[in-house]
Amino acid sequence: MDKQIIHIDQDAFFVSVELLKNSSLVGKPVIIGGTSDRGVVASCSYEARKFGIHSAMPSRMARQLCPHAIFIRGNMDEYSKYSHMVTDILQEKVPVLEKASIDEHYIDMTGMDRFHGCMKFAHELRLQVMKETGLPLSFGLSVNKTVSKIATNECKPNGERQVPLDEVQPFLNPLSIKKIPGLGQATYIKLSEMGVRFIYTLSQIPQEQLFKVLGNNGTSLWQKAHGIDHSPVLPYREQKSIGTQSTFETDSIDTHTIKQLITSMVTDLCFQLRAQKKLTACITITIRYSNFETHTQQAKIPYTTLDSFLIGKAKELFDKLYNRRMLLRLVGVKLSQLVSGHEQINLYSASEEQYKLYQAMDRIRNRFGDKAVKLASTINIKL
Repeated sequence: MDKQIIHIDQDAFFVSVELLKNSSLVGKPVIIGGTSDRGVVASCSYEARKFGIHSAMPSRMARQLCPHAIFIRGNMDEYSKYSHMVTDILQEKVPVLEKASIDEHYIDMTGMDRFHGCMKFAHELRLQVMKETGLPLSFGLSVNKTVSKIATNECKPNGERQVPLDEVQPFLNPLSIKKIPGLGQATYIKLSEMGVRFIYTLSQIPQEQLFKVLGNNGTSLWQKAHGIDHSPVLPYREQKSIGTQSTFETDSIDTHTIKQLITSMVTDLCFQLRAQKKLTACITITIRYSNFETHTQQAKIPYTTLDSFLIGKAKELFDKLYNRRMLLRLVGVKLSQLVSGHEQINLYSASEEQYKLYQAMDRIRNRFGDKAVKLASTINIKL
């Protein structure tokens, strides 16, 4: 309970990047996302939010709520670049950093308060990031990740908030249960039907009763309502990754078949990423020649889980690597620099129909197994 956890969140991140590029958008209702009626809102400015617009809302509804809103398709390359920029600044300054998503970080300053006033440090760090990137951001400082994240959300936009241990419950009590991270719409409706709409009311319900109604999620919500969260800040330098590799039964120079295998590998990895609600920002290809020489090539990419984008990038890296016309015995694919998040389909050139195809394939795999559906080009690969 003596921890000092900082939660940093970039305010309306995608919009803020667009405002840097075009200052004439400042003060206007800006919407990032699909420009067609079938698109969805990826992000929106605070001016747009005043009209009731929010992320994941259909573009058609957003246009009805605010006919004069400015729609921008967005550029994930730019957003990824600024995300990496913020992370690099933070990594140089803090002892333990977790990159929770493309636009938010956790910092564990526990034990450092004897050397730094944590609030003063967080304030100066925020000013430095804003100065070097031009992006606005907010932070909350408290005893754990849950309370610091709620504190951040309460002081947005462009704010700072500290919640010491003795103020945690008074801070939480009057807030809507919607403010609790991870509390979804279905759970909100169920609790509302029970007459529970504020954190104080939730905190008064016996833990055992919440478990009976909501299972393990009820126990978690009870803890959060009491300001309890033991989850650690996981160091970003321990970069998580997923990958796969295949050693051929017979060494080969059949690049066409090898690329089909790479396509199959990337497709499987993308399915795993989406199942874990993760995005990747780095792809690595590995090849091993018949003489056991091993070479790798990697590329930083916009945050994505989009099959077609990653397949194209993987093949591109393979072409750069394989330049000897020597037999190969192994090929591998790795996706790294993973963060939590969902694909922003409207920020890529891929069509909405194409992404819906991936989602349909995912549903089939979830029901019948990860081998239940495949791209035709990856069937009956023999190496």
